[in-house]
Amino acid sequence: MFSLTMELSWRRPLRVLFLICTFFSLPCGSEAEIPLKPVAGVTILPPVKPDNGPQAYPDAEKANLPVFTMDYPRIQIPFEITLWVLLASFAKIGFHVYNKITVWVPESCLLITIGLMVGAIMHSVHEEPPAVLTSNVFFLYMLPPIVLDSGYFMPTRPFFENIGTVLWFAVVGTLWNSIGIGMSLFAICQIEAFGVQDINLQENLLFASIISAVDPVAVLNVFEDVSVNEQLYIVVFGECLFNDAVTVVLYNMFNFVAEMPVVEPVDVFLGVARFFVVGLGGMGFGILFGFVAAFTTRFTSKVREIEPLFIFMYSYLAYLVAELFAISSIMAIVTCALTMKYYVEENVSQRSCTTIRHVVKMLGTISETLIFFFLGVVTVTTEHEWNWGYILFTLLFAFVWRGLGVLVLTQIINPFRTIPFNLKDQFGLAYGGLRGAISFALAFTLPDNIGRKELFITATIAIILFTVFLQGISIRPLIEFINVRRTNRNLDTINVEIHCRLMEHTMAGIEDLCGQWSHFYWKDNRPELSSDFPHKSLSLLGFHCVKTYDKADEWFY
Repeated sequence: MFSLTMELSWRRPLRVLFLICTFFSLPCGSEAEIPLKPVAGVTILPPVKPDNGPQAYPDAEKANLPVFTMDYPRIQIPFEITLWVLLASFAKIGFHVYNKITVWVPESCLLITIGLMVGAIMHSVHEEPPAVLTSNVFFLYMLPPIVLDSGYFMPTRPFFENIGTVLWFAVVGTLWNSIGIGMSLFAICQIEAFGVQDINLQENLLFASIISAVDPVAVLNVFEDVSVNEQLYIVVFGECLFNDAVTVVLYNMFNFVAEMPVVEPVDVFLGVARFFVVGLGGMGFGILFGFVAAFTTRFTSKVREIEPLFIFMYSYLAYLVAELFAISSIMAIVTCALTMKYYVEENVSQRSCTTIRHVVKMLGTISETLIFFFLGVVTVTTEHEWNWGYILFTLLFAFVWRGLGVLVLTQIINPFRTIPFNLKDQFGLAYGGLRGAISFALAFTLPDNIGRKELFITATIAIILFTVFLQGISIRPLIEFINVRRTNRNLDTINVEIHCRLMEHTMAGIEDLCGQWSHFYWKDNRPELSSDFPHKSLSLLGFHCVKTYDKADEWFY
């Protein structure tokens, strides 16, 4: 009896354990599964046993802590940009190690030459140049420093004394060249032998506006070295600056017109109206932000470390707001720099003033250096569409219309000038019309809907190389050979300066009594136009000033 009871008590847990195992094995199946009845028309294959090959869900491998890793795609863009800037900077350093090279060969020629060498190396190893020069990159990041550099270091008093002549050559001269070259090239396109009948008038005017942008950086350096007269220097300087503004306005306008299938007379009148609205609107925004910057710097005496930041931010903000409303952003940043320059430098500390000057010059130099360097690289590494007839006539018409424009416009403006331009000065104006960074960047950023974009880029590069190398190298011996009028850079004595200022004040008083506002009145009432303004402003800071001449007519103390 006792043994039977023990046997029953031992079997009851076994039955419970068996039921539990049977319950959990039902959802998962078992090897003793009952096969399903086959369906008619369906062949059931026997199960394939997995081999030792790759499995659908392999076991995850254990990842060890890496000792050394490299993630180049993450830093590729800033890394390559840094290398390009360093390479261009090393090239500039090398040019100035041996001074005799830069005396006869312009720096832009040397930069293009280095770019050609780098492009040849990249082409030999089948490497494409980085696509960094896009339309937005150029107009939003590279163009503003170049224009701010030119506007901030503009010699103010000579500029305002010759502002009528500067605007005459910059506005009317650019329109003359753009329309003349465009119409002449359109006439050439009607000749079937050249094979460019598909280029219409709008596209020819667009291309003409691109190659009308002059960039006489090399010429200005030569003019400074040989001490040409101040009137010729400031007219070339001012024409270069405002010519860029007019060129970009024409570029945007003709770019829009090129997409129109038919141009009606009302579109022509709207284009003329837009030209003046864009230019005057840019000047208005520049003056507004210039005075705001000057007013803001009155309250920065306790935070000297952020004073330069306001100058750069207000200038760039004027440029961006002008771009926002599709008006002349170059005119905005130029007028902003001219408006705020002397007021700001009187409000900020001397250290901030030095920082502003150096940073503005550095940013402008880097941007222009990169564009010239990239021009040389693109010349070799990209495919070009070569058309002998179109490119040669482009060179011819660029020289002809530039020379005729200077002759005609000078004859009109000379009767209104106190010191008229003679034939030697006119030759310097005409021969100094080099094409450079602005023309290349505008051509390279043409929209893809332009049918002959590659031909336009090739022709632009050809005229840049021709003018920069031929005219840039030969301008110095020609200017010295024809003996252009020179300026007297000998420092005047204190007696001469006192008498000059006395006569200017006397003339301003006479003009005020007569009710006439001439340049003597404005120089007497606008301190930044006066020759002794830097002495006044820095004497308040306790500096003893010595007037010296520099490339940008700056003042060093």
